[in-house]
Amino acid sequence: MAGDLNRVIESVSKEKGIDKSIVINAVEEMMHSAARRTFGADCNIESRFNAELGEIELFEIKTVVETIETPAAQVMVEDARAKYDPEAQVGDEILIKLDTATMGRIAAQAAKQNLIQHIRDAERKQIFNEFKDRKGEIVSGIVQRFERKNMIVNLGRTEAILPEKEQIPHERYRQGDRIRALILDVDLSEKGLSIVLSRTANFFLMKLFEQEVPEIYEGIVEIRQCAREPGGRAKVAVYSKDSDVDPVGACVGMKGTRVQSVVQELRGEKIDIVPWTDDQAELVCRALAPAKVSKVIIDEEEHAMEVIVPDDQLSLAIGKRGQNVRLAHRLSGWKLDVRSDSEAEEEARAARASLNAIPGIGDINAELLYQWGFRTAEQLSEANEESFEVEGISPERAKQLIHAAREWVATKRRLQEERAQAEAAAQAEAAAIEAAAAAAGADEAGEAAHEVEQPAGTPGSGVPAAAPETPDAEVKS
Repeated sequence: MAGDLNRVIESVSKEKGIDKSIVINAVEEMMHSAARRTFGADCNIESRFNAELGEIELFEIKTVVETIETPAAQVMVEDARAKYDPEAQVGDEILIKLDTATMGRIAAQAAKQNLIQHIRDAERKQIFNEFKDRKGEIVSGIVQRFERKNMIVNLGRTEAILPEKEQIPHERYRQGDRIRALILDVDLSEKGLSIVLSRTANFFLMKLFEQEVPEIYEGIVEIRQCAREPGGRAKVAVYSKDSDVDPVGACVGMKGTRVQSVVQELRGEKIDIVPWTDDQAELVCRALAPAKVSKVIIDEEEHAMEVIVPDDQLSLAIGKRGQNVRLAHRLSGWKLDVRSDSEAEEEARAARASLNAIPGIGDINAELLYQWGFRTAEQLSEANEESFEVEGISPERAKQLIHAAREWVATKRRLQEERAQAEAAAQAEAAAIEAAAAAAGADEAGEAAHEVEQPAGTPGSGVPAAAPETPDAEVKS
């Protein structure tokens, strides 16, 4: 081994950014592997790095015994005292230095490959330890190449992958472009080190605001919820712990400079910033901005809201291809059903008419049931008598209304079935008449065709035969 091994180890350690002890361990392992190839796998060999000499020393370890059972690992006490240690006792371990010059070329080549592999593994582990605690951070890199629409980004010491699904739609990068992305996942497996980036994650948008807004970085303003359709639109709900700090104004910045920096990074993605509130109905109204909301009906059991907006605000509330209402749903977590005032009024009239049709229900009870969420007589007929509770209607009266609704629905269904049967019978009768008429018309047409085909003068034709022609009579003078 060369005497300048110290300089080589120092150089590799600095170049790869690996601790010096890790490189030394790799070199020792390399020499150990080569020695086992040269001297045999049965030998108990130990490799040590001698910093003073700048080389790796190999030792064969043998146990001192009276009777040899394993020649490769044992030595007779007499031989040990004569050759190695005059004071050797039975049970002692003797270190016998091996000559590295006897190692062959093949063993040296294998040792070199082993060293390279160990250094690579050590480098991967060190990079993994560096990045494993950086999940959720934004990093900057250079686009290296593309593999099956996946982008490979050079982060300096290592490469990361930006999968196609984590890229913002319609964004275009070329080789050599600088790109910023969020570290989504870091994994070290047998296949190697894998660092996955993302530009579509909600947390990427939140971290961008954290970098641009000092109040968020300091913890004065919080981003409570975020919803994105990457490349299109995003909604962010913010909250301020300090009553003197406007959370929306802090995120927007002077003349919109802060939010515009985020928009530019996201290549024009529109961002709506709304103040957070614990009132879920009010949060939904804010999330549907810029549309104005007339009324919100909450269904706690279904975790859903029916949102009523003015007729001229309906398209604005729904957004292009439903984008606005989808983002509001993701931001609030509630199922949203957006309807216009006229549609809601029409449904309300139909619902009240359906309930008022129940015999003996009365306008007041019908209105109470409607306000409680019943929209049709069928819904009331399916209600459970035991768990039925409507404020303003007693349990006894509730049972009467449910029974009345069931009778009314049964009668209505019976009448509908009878009407359907009558219509079916009428259609069948009409079809039979049409079929009979078609058959009669076919018979008449056949007779007429038969008469036309018979030649004149034949029996039954009804046409007399023409008289035979006779020559003109001669005139005699």
